[in-house]
Amino acid sequence: MPELRMSNKDKSQRLLILAVDMDNDLFRKTKISGPVLGRTQNLNAANQLILADPEDTDSNNMFQAVKLYDDLKKEGYNVNVATVTGSELEGYDAGREVSRQLDLVLKQYRADACIFVTDGASDEQVLPIIQSRVKINSVKIVTMKQAEKLENTYFVILEKLKEPHYARIVFGIPAVLLLLFAISYAVGTGWEVPVGLIGIYLAMKGFGIENIILGSFNGFGFSIDRMSFAFYLSAIIFFLASIFIAFNNFSTQSQISSNVLSNYAYGAEGFILLMPISLILYLVGRIIDVKGSRYIFRSFKYGNYISSSIILWIMMYSFLAWIIGQIYFSELINYTIIALVIGIGISIATTIFKRRAIMGKRIKDKLVINELGALIGKASKVDVKRGVMQVNTSFGNSIVYNIDRVVDITDKIIIK
Repeated sequence: MPELRMSNKDKSQRLLILAVDMDNDLFRKTKISGPVLGRTQNLNAANQLILADPEDTDSNNMFQAVKLYDDLKKEGYNVNVATVTGSELEGYDAGREVSRQLDLVLKQYRADACIFVTDGASDEQVLPIIQSRVKINSVKIVTMKQAEKLENTYFVILEKLKEPHYARIVFGIPAVLLLLFAISYAVGTGWEVPVGLIGIYLAMKGFGIENIILGSFNGFGFSIDRMSFAFYLSAIIFFLASIFIAFNNFSTQSQISSNVLSNYAYGAEGFILLMPISLILYLVGRIIDVKGSRYIFRSFKYGNYISSSIILWIMMYSFLAWIIGQIYFSELINYTIIALVIGIGISIATTIFKRRAIMGKRIKDKLVINELGALIGKASKVDVKRGVMQVNTSFGNSIVYNIDRVVDITDKIIIK
C-alpha cells in the first residue's frame, strides 16, 4: 500500500496516529489492556512489550506511532496517538475487539482524520473497520530491516511459530493426528477411525463449519449461578454417554460380525442416539443466556440450529438403521420426508417470531453495521411483510437487505 503524504492544510484538523495490535500481543505479554491513548501511555506500553519480547514487531509499530506523534507535534499539528488491540483468536473476534476499542478512543479524542501505522500484515481486515469510523489521511508502513534479508527468514518463521494461532496449526494438528493413530492402535480399531476423523475435520475446516462452531462458544457462560447451567451440564453428560454407547456398540458388534461397514454403522448409531439431545440441551442453554442479555436476536439463530439438528438426526439415524437392516428402504424415504417437514416447520416458525420481534423495534434512521463493525449506512425503510430493509449508504446509494440477516438491534443494527 503506498504511503500518503501530509499537507499543510491538515494542521487545522484533529489527527489521531493509530497503531493496531491485531493478535493482542500487548496483553498476552505485558498484561496491558487496550486501548492505549496518549504519548506517555503508548511509550510505556511499547517499552514493556519490547522488554518482554525484543523481537515482537508490534512494539516497533507503537514506537513508530510515538515518533510520528513527536514529529507532527513539533510541526504544529493538533495530534494524539493511540494503540488498539484485537484478539489472539484473530478473525471475527479480533475485528470486533478492534472495532469496540476504536469507538472508545474516538469518544475520548474526537479525531477528524487518522494516520494508520501498520506492518501491512492485517490491512485487509483492519482498514474497513477504521475507514467506517474516521477518515484515513495517511498510511505509514513499518518494515523491519532485518526481515528484508533472506538469511534471517528462518528466525522470522521461528518467531511466528511462537504465536498461538500459528502454533495450533503447525504443532497442534499433527499432534492430534499422532495421538489419534496411537489410541486407535491401542484399542485395536484400525486406521479407519483416525482417517475418518481427519476427513471430518478437514471437511469442517474447508466449508467453514469450524468457525461456526467456535463462534457459537463465544460468551459461553458455564456458571452455576445461571439457569442455563443445568442444560450445559446435562449436555456434557449426554455427550459422554453418546461416546460410551458408540464404543460399546462397536466393540460388541465386532465380536459377533466381521462386516466392517456394519460394525461402524452400529457404533455410529449408538453415538447419534443421544448426541442430538446433547446438542439441543446446549442450544437451549444458549437461548436462555442470550435472552438474559441484549443479544436476544441470537436466540432465533439457535432456534434454526435446533431445527437443523432434528433434521440431521432423523436422516442419519434412519440411514444407519437401513444399512444395518433394521428398516426397509421405503421406511428410510418416509422418515426423510418427515424430517424435512419438521425442520421446515420449525424454520418457518422461527422466521415468523423473529420478524415479529423486529416489528417491535424502532429500526428507521438507525446506523447499520456488519459483524466486524464496518459501517454500511443508515436504515431508511423496512418492509416486514416482504422481509426486506433498505439501507442508505454515505455515498448516496441504497442497498436492500433481507431482514433475516439481522443479528442484533440495540442503538445500532448489526447484520451478518
